[in-house]
Amino acid sequence: MLPSVAVVGATGAVGEIMRKVLIEHNFPLRSIKFLASERSVGKTIEFKGKSYIIEPIEPKSFAGIDIVLSSTPASVSRESSPMAAKAGAIVVDNSSAWRMDPEVPLVVPEVNADKLKSIPKGIVANPNCSTIQMVVALKPLHDLARIKRVVVSTYQASSGKGAKATAELEGQLNAIGRGEKVPAVTVHAAQLALNVLPHDWKLGDDGYSEEEIKMIKETKKIMGDDSILVSPTTVRVPVRVGHSESINLEFERPITPEQAREALRRAPGIIVVDDYAKGEVPLALNCEGRDETFVGRIRKDPTIPNGLNLWVVADNLRKGAATNAVQIAEVLVQRGWLPKK
Repeated sequence: MLPSVAVVGATGAVGEIMRKVLIEHNFPLRSIKFLASERSVGKTIEFKGKSYIIEPIEPKSFAGIDIVLSSTPASVSRESSPMAAKAGAIVVDNSSAWRMDPEVPLVVPEVNADKLKSIPKGIVANPNCSTIQMVVALKPLHDLARIKRVVVSTYQASSGKGAKATAELEGQLNAIGRGEKVPAVTVHAAQLALNVLPHDWKLGDDGYSEEEIKMIKETKKIMGDDSILVSPTTVRVPVRVGHSESINLEFERPITPEQAREALRRAPGIIVVDDYAKGEVPLALNCEGRDETFVGRIRKDPTIPNGLNLWVVADNLRKGAATNAVQIAEVLVQRGWLPKK
C-alpha cells in the first residue's frame, strides 16, 4: 500500500520546496496533508492542482500517517517529532534537534542509506546543509583511498539562515543600488551585501561556531568513522541560494585527480564539472534548482603525499534540506522499510 504523508512546516522555505520535490520526483503516496504553526492554520495550500487546508501540529493530525517530512525549528521539533512517531509515523526531521542522538540515524542516502533499516525512535535526522553536500563528495573518495583529514571552508548562501535573511540581503543590495543608506542589520551578524561574514553563527568558548561543530560531529556519524579529522571554517557570502565549499583532503593511500574524477563520476548524486580547457567549474548560480552535488577544481595538493583539493557546490534548500528528506522517504518506500501497520 502506498504511504500517507504529512509535511510539517509546510509554509516555510524548505516546506515549500519539499512540495515541489515530491511532485517532481512523482513520489508515490496514498494521501497527503500539510501542517504548520498556529498563524498558518486554516489557510490553504496548493499541491498537484488541489487545495488543502493547513492543519495544526497536534497528536490527532498524525493519525494514520506513515511518513512525516518535517522542517521546523529545533524547539518545535523536540515536541512534534516524538508526537508523530508515537502515532506510528516515521519522521524525517530537518532540524538540528535529533542529529546527534545515538538512537536516531543521520542519513544522506548516497552515503549511508542502510542506516534506515533501524529507526528505534521513529525519527530519522536530516543533516546540516553544509555537511550533506560535503559527505556526498567524500564518500566515493573515502571508499577509494580512505580519508584521514578534511579541511573545509564554506561559502554559504543567505537562504541557509532563512527567508528573512535572504530578504535582508536583497534589501541591502537594493539600497546600495539606489545609492541609499543600508538598513540596520537585524538577521545576519553584520552587513552581508558586498561583504563576507566568517562569524554569522554563535561562537563557543573555543572560537568555533555551532555550524562548524555540526560539520565535525555530523561528518563522523554519517561516514561511520570517528577517525576522520575535520577542520571547518564556515562563512556566509552574499549569495541567495547555493552553498559552495573549498575542501582539502588528506588520504591514507595514494590517489590521483584522474582517479578521483572517475570515482566521483560513477557515484550517485554527483555531477563532475571540471574542464580546465573550457574553464568549467561548479557555480552557485548554476546549481540553484538542482538536486545534485557538483564537484570540480579537482587537483593535487603539492604539500602532502596523498592530498587533493576540491570545490563542491549544491543548492542548500534542495539537496541541503528538502531533496535529501524526500530521498530518505523514497528509500523507505522502495526498500519496504516502513513499519507494517
